Amino acid sequence: MELIFERSREGRGCAILPGLDVPAAELPEALRRGRKLHLPQIAEVDISRHYTALMKRTHGVNDGFYPLGSCTMKYNPKINDEMAGLPGFSKIHPLQPAHTVQGCLKALCMAEELLCEITGMDGMTFQPAAGAHGEFTGLMLIQAYHESRGDRKRTKIIVPDAAHGTNPASASMVGYEVVSIPSNSEGCVDLEKLRAAVGEDTAGLMLTNPNTVGIFDKNILEITRIIHDAGGLNYYDGANLNAVMGMVRPGDMGFDVIHLNLHKTFSTPHGGGGPGSGPVGCKELLKPFLPVFHQVREGDSCQFDTPAQSIGSVKAFYGNFLVVLRALTYVLTLGAEGIPEASANAVLNANYLMHELAGLYEMAYDGPCMHEFVMSLSKLKKENGVSAMDIAKSLLDHGIHPPTMYFPLIVEEALMVEPTETESKETLDQAAAVFRSIYETALSDPQSLHEAPVRTPIRRPDELGAARNPKLRYQFTE
Repeated sequence: MELIFERSREGRGCAILPGLDVPAAELPEALRRGRKLHLPQIAEVDISRHYTALMKRTHGVNDGFYPLGSCTMKYNPKINDEMAGLPGFSKIHPLQPAHTVQGCLKALCMAEELLCEITGMDGMTFQPAAGAHGEFTGLMLIQAYHESRGDRKRTKIIVPDAAHGTNPASASMVGYEVVSIPSNSEGCVDLEKLRAAVGEDTAGLMLTNPNTVGIFDKNILEITRIIHDAGGLNYYDGANLNAVMGMVRPGDMGFDVIHLNLHKTFSTPHGGGGPGSGPVGCKELLKPFLPVFHQVREGDSCQFDTPAQSIGSVKAFYGNFLVVLRALTYVLTLGAEGIPEASANAVLNANYLMHELAGLYEMAYDGPCMHEFVMSLSKLKKENGVSAMDIAKSLLDHGIHPPTMYFPLIVEEALMVEPTETESKETLDQAAAVFRSIYETALSDPQSLHEAPVRTPIRRPDELGAARNPKLRYQFTE
């Protein structure tokens, strides 16, 4: 398929502008570009066909089953987009006076109140633009809290080895030393190793529960107590909240701060480079440090406030407002009864599909899972030469997006599957049949799986070469 630059032809375009009716103004030479600006010159019909062709080559939740583990690629209800498209929400400017956008401000206040109720927190900022950005912001709150008390010896953040990769990265970005804690044989935090790791230098713990292998840690109250007893704070990675929303609250588990992935748990669009939203909620002790532009109710109106010891701004203005509005629509649509039902169905779907595959595929851990489960292809690779990559690529030929591959790192040849609550039993049965068919092929004709996919626009690429020598930009000839 040609790139849009390759389809470009000198002199073509799709805009017909009237002639100037005012004198032309030329830019001063000092402000002009030193070289030609490369923009594609292309007719409207060709632009339309180009992007339609690209659309046909993509696979999203509107195309088919998308069981990407840990990412919750669930259906985005269209009512969310309809609400976000209302002129009173979509045609505003961030510099408008507060009294002219009271509906928008009240929507932010309502979103804070409802999400705090769901998470067990006392305050929330919507400035962070994504999950990892939320992690960074939450850790800055922890750091500001310790520094406000003159407790500068707390330089370490404890992170379990089953954590999302952004956890240690975010801690390092804030300037903390990362201490990794191994998992036990059940896939949960090793309590003895945790006790041995905490001390006067512990600033906090980063944890998601259920964790990245889809298990709810039965020792969660003991884990958060150990950190609190050492003087640290507990950070909840909200990536897996989809499994427990409306059932249990991180704030009741002993967590002091949390980020939410609105695109995972609350059905806003996921992927494509954004915009995203990773709001951060916190307990009362951290509210004085929240970023600027914190929405507050004042009588019948709402205003923006700057908390007394604010860490400052982590993003321009107020965050990605329309993404928050989509999440608010989702929460209001489901209500107090629908929120827990959604998480219950997510757990039901994951356990159903895991049960359907358990007779063939090796599960990384015994017992029921939460919203996702992890399979290990280690035995199949050793005995038949078929890897997790081979299985994943083969799924593409059946119209199924692959699960997450080779994560978490504590499981050899891992495939992590998350069906989400928005898939029907029929879809899960079809997916199970495909997984079984691929497994049978792995036993009878493993070589064919090494060549998969064979029915997609692009065959299996040289992944190593692409990683080491990526082509990130188009090379113009002039």
